[in-house]
Amino acid sequence: MNTLFDKIWDSHVVTKVEDGPTQLYIDRLFCHEVTSPQAFEGLRNRGLQVFRPNQVYCMPDHNIPTMNQEMPIVDPVSKNQVDTLDKNAKDFGVQYFPMGHKKNGIIHVVGPENGLSLPGMTIVCGDSHTSTHGAMGAVAFGIGTSEVEMVLATQCIFQAKPKTMRIRFEGRLKAGVSAKDMALYMISQLTTGGATGYFVEYAGEAVRNLSMEGRMTLCNLSIEMGARGGMIAPDEKTFEYVKNREYAPKGDDWKKAVEYWKTLNSGDDAVFDKEVLFDASEIEPMVTYGTNPGMGMGINSSIPALNSIEKSSRDSFTKSLNYMGFQSGEKLIGKPVDYVFLGSCTNGRIEDFRDFAHFVKGKKKADGVVVWLVPGSWAVDKQIKAEGLDKILTEAGFELRQPGCSACLAMNEDKVPAGKYVVSTSNRNFEGRQGPGARTILAGSLVAAAAALTGKIIDPRTL
Repeated sequence: MNTLFDKIWDSHVVTKVEDGPTQLYIDRLFCHEVTSPQAFEGLRNRGLQVFRPNQVYCMPDHNIPTMNQEMPIVDPVSKNQVDTLDKNAKDFGVQYFPMGHKKNGIIHVVGPENGLSLPGMTIVCGDSHTSTHGAMGAVAFGIGTSEVEMVLATQCIFQAKPKTMRIRFEGRLKAGVSAKDMALYMISQLTTGGATGYFVEYAGEAVRNLSMEGRMTLCNLSIEMGARGGMIAPDEKTFEYVKNREYAPKGDDWKKAVEYWKTLNSGDDAVFDKEVLFDASEIEPMVTYGTNPGMGMGINSSIPALNSIEKSSRDSFTKSLNYMGFQSGEKLIGKPVDYVFLGSCTNGRIEDFRDFAHFVKGKKKADGVVVWLVPGSWAVDKQIKAEGLDKILTEAGFELRQPGCSACLAMNEDKVPAGKYVVSTSNRNFEGRQGPGARTILAGSLVAAAAALTGKIIDPRTL
């Protein structure tokens, strides 16, 4: 029997090139300001229109500031990127949520929360973290700019079919352990290349027990171990999450959709090219110590000794530790931090803000730590205020910023200065990712909250 991935992929095949790629129909294309300008320009140069504009949704997120969005963008490069998207969206008549629009935000947060990302869909975007939408039970993956142009022009894409992998997390997570910790644990075990060439389905008790937002966090990080994408079979939690969202089916269409969605699973006899099993009860709150997401460990563990690293990787391991200012064999517990960032398409949803706010309630922010709390969308911002979380945060000494990708990547004004340490809930800790010379420690929302309160890396369970 086919896997979930096979079912969705095969139902979207238009043609198959002999000894070549598959022409795959795409249900939804998301565009932001960074990877779309050349694609739209390509259409102009060829005198083409967007083939199915109602299936294309655009919004700026990478370059937009998270303060004073009502003012003109100051940085000329960012302003040009956002202005270009604005012109392209209007010229080509695609769906568009500009900066300040109530539906604006990080594209991978906005899609699911509006019902634009649905089970059984094929979804692409010129962004590697498109795998986030796989949490809905969709085949979702990032594409290059030339491929964005291809989808704009034809609503199809040429792709080689990936192999399939199932990663099962059996058992229950301990208290204080999140989907982010599952993901960082998984990448530390499989390495950043451990899923190259595969499309991953996540399964098992711990995955079923995750909220929809937790599932999005897990799928979001699939790309960080080299996977083409990640997905989770839709279930009652999925249907409940999608129901009544603005772009979700309604009435009889809803009933028909759910009937179909219930068939989207990998049967007991489904065969995967590779299977991996993890014991969820063994996972601790995680932190990274190096310059890729695979260099992670339990928060109370020690950085590996050099002689435990494969000889071929020792030079890059040493270079990474030198950049971070850490030494093999040492612990990170108690290390001072300068910045904390809560946000991004990994951890910028309402549940992340609930976790953070409930953790800091009645306490005070540490002096000397700069904390950026950035909702993933205006809908998240609205929910934060509706639930009174903003008041809890203000009383604890924190300030909310406006939605955007923010300090996940140094394409806007939220840059971490050189040499400074940031505990970040984002997805990448590459050299310079959050600012030239910035030192990133990836973690979940609770580890970030604990760092914001104490000014150092600390196991949140001890507070």
